[in-house]
Amino acid sequence: MGCFSCFSSSQEKKAFKRIHSKSKETTGVVHHRETLLQQKQRPHSLSRPKPQHDLLSHSKSQYENIRKVPSEGTHQKASNKGDGQNNIAAQTFTFRELATATKNFRSECLIGEGGFGRVYKGHLNKTGKTVAVKQLDRNGLQGNREFLVEVLMLSLLHHTNLVNLIGYCADGDQRLLVYEYMPLGSLEDHLLDLKPGRVPLDWFSRMKIALHAAKGLEYLHHKANPPVIYRDMKSSNILLDNGYNAKLSDFGLAKVGPTGDNTHVSSRVMGTYGYCAPEYQKTGKLTIKSDVYSFGVVLLELITGKRAVDITRHGHQQNLVTWAEPLFKDTRRHIELADPLLEANFPKKSFSQAVAIASMCLQDDPVVRPLISDVVTALSTLPTPDITGLGSPFASPTRAPPQMQMSTEDRITSTKECQQEVAEAIEWGSNSRTQNARSLASCGSSV
Repeated sequence: MGCFSCFSSSQEKKAFKRIHSKSKETTGVVHHRETLLQQKQRPHSLSRPKPQHDLLSHSKSQYENIRKVPSEGTHQKASNKGDGQNNIAAQTFTFRELATATKNFRSECLIGEGGFGRVYKGHLNKTGKTVAVKQLDRNGLQGNREFLVEVLMLSLLHHTNLVNLIGYCADGDQRLLVYEYMPLGSLEDHLLDLKPGRVPLDWFSRMKIALHAAKGLEYLHHKANPPVIYRDMKSSNILLDNGYNAKLSDFGLAKVGPTGDNTHVSSRVMGTYGYCAPEYQKTGKLTIKSDVYSFGVVLLELITGKRAVDITRHGHQQNLVTWAEPLFKDTRRHIELADPLLEANFPKKSFSQAVAIASMCLQDDPVVRPLISDVVTALSTLPTPDITGLGSPFASPTRAPPQMQMSTEDRITSTKECQQEVAEAIEWGSNSRTQNARSLASCGSSV
């Protein structure tokens, strides 16, 4: 694990500041990183898996010995244009600035807490912007390594469905990250920690959130170069803005995915129990399909309103996937998966397809699981609220859809029909990508 105790030489400062270079340099940074990672690969050890593709696997002269991140009072900015191939406008903050922004980290500004530390709502005096400030707990589960990974990741990756990193602070032994403020908090707050009197998320808002989360993963898996494995997909890491648009957050555990002829990366098992893919838990072999499994757990939470792991339930019901597996196999019992708070206010076809997608993502064999791009395609084909008379593409969670009465035999379509519908959507997505690839190849050859 790298540490930050003596970042003093000008050469080391320049190394870290490269993450703030102009957008035209980003591709070179990523390529250089990929080359270095490939050079540092070692045979996988079953007794103690070692990370091979971390962003921290840069040359020792650049990142392994980084001790202290510069935190000048003058903010530094980089260009932020395009979708994912440019550095964001990252800034450096002093601890004093962030203490002022959060009223000296008062409890009234506290909006979240986890293994990494605490998150505060803050107000930047110079820009007038409201932000979320994550203060790393020096005695917590995440350390300097995760801090550096997150700064590097979010400085190189940018997408509509990834939370935006505004800047960071590393004054002395203080480690803080500054993000855009997501006013509605996490999905967990609205789905699993519902306070009395709060209107539950309606079906269409749940599927909208699922689609946005899947699009965030799709960018990491198939559009980032090299691909990135998120490794921490869970409801508490999906943040919501005022329009219930979802963004993935917390990239401290993310890893650069397999490149070249490699099929996986080896890593010690990290993540949250209940969301981790079974093959990753058993072997430490990590692939993009591991994220697909974790997404399947989140989708199942959206369908059922139940936690991935809940020790207050009895026996096999404590693990959500274990409880749901028998229900996946019997279409007559699919309705038992529905969150009671939905009160059957959902189109039967949309519900059936969502259950089928979750079932496919949660297959024990990673080879059988779909690519997240195919999941995006399948979720995009789900029926919209128009069939219930609502005008907007997705219903507001504060407006429950009209009561829908469905007969018992009409509640769930057959397994064959569900699988056929999803298979057709996935096939359509695959054909679409193939056609796009051919078009790009044709354009390239004509230049």
